[in-house]
Amino acid sequence: MFVHVLADSSARLSGVRTILERKHDISSELLGRTSLRPDRFDAVVVRADLRVIEIIPVLKKALAALEGAKRRIFLVEQATHLGVSQAHALGATVVLTGPVNRPRLLAALADDLPSDTTCPAEAAEEDEPMATAATAIASMFTAAVGGTTIDVAGAKEAGSRIADHISERGLSDWLATVRRHHEGTYQHCLLVTGVAIDFGLSLGVARDDLERLYSAAIFHDIGKARIPLAVLDKPGRLDAAERALIETHPVVGYDVLRDQGNISPEILDAVRHHHEYLDGSGYPDALCAESLSDVVRMLTISDIFAALIECRPYKRSMPRGQAYEVLCSMHGKLEKPLVAAFREVALSR
Repeated sequence: MFVHVLADSSARLSGVRTILERKHDISSELLGRTSLRPDRFDAVVVRADLRVIEIIPVLKKALAALEGAKRRIFLVEQATHLGVSQAHALGATVVLTGPVNRPRLLAALADDLPSDTTCPAEAAEEDEPMATAATAIASMFTAAVGGTTIDVAGAKEAGSRIADHISERGLSDWLATVRRHHEGTYQHCLLVTGVAIDFGLSLGVARDDLERLYSAAIFHDIGKARIPLAVLDKPGRLDAAERALIETHPVVGYDVLRDQGNISPEILDAVRHHHEYLDGSGYPDALCAESLSDVVRMLTISDIFAALIECRPYKRSMPRGQAYEVLCSMHGKLEKPLVAAFREVALSR
């Protein structure tokens, strides 16, 4: 069997080559480096950190030149839904999670998988709405980085499935599932979407209004796809330059989505203005109350609450009651009747 190996570092590339070269004919490629590819091949093995957004378009381009491979085996060291979903979005036929294991990799190439192998379909079966949402968000961020067309319909379908999930099983179940399987910006997008949906459900909004709300929530942080992970996940206080870079994400996201040509003005407005406050102290346009739509007002509350309760390596998750107290303390910035209505979502739903 002729196997082509793709990796994002020399050490990872060497590790996979060492496992395979005694059994198979091997060619290899370091992502981002120009190299000769084989004319024929039977399988591709990918070993890369799929959490690094900048790697995704490079990997996607490399895989496009290897489309003849019937087997695409991804080695994902972080055993999360995000890693599996991202691999699946890139065309994986098999995903092996955890430390690289020689018997499992050779068995995958021989189409003789051991019972502990994780495949995309199995990940989806564990929690289908979660897998659908994770895949949609991973694909969305990949498209934003690479400047390609975003699957808007797929993202909205993911939002619809999250809405159905929360309607049937409640917000707490969704929050717990997201926290178990996701971290960083992906976790935040999933949390904000779930919280915004439950907020809309608690207010009894019409289905069309709920769709606008969850679509805005799914897309709201897409601009962060173009901000380095070192800044997004910095384990400490941001300096002035880093803070300024982070604060570009609403405008970047707005520009990315506007160029798609199939996003409604109301959703575009929410993506651009979800960090605005009633008193004009927000960014990027320092808008005041009369300029902020109902979708923006609800999304801003959901966004702040989700940021407070989410888990990050550098901060503890704030209890929901305490997070609600923070919202209540933001006098003049958030719409008081909406904050009062959000109490049920924060504390009892």
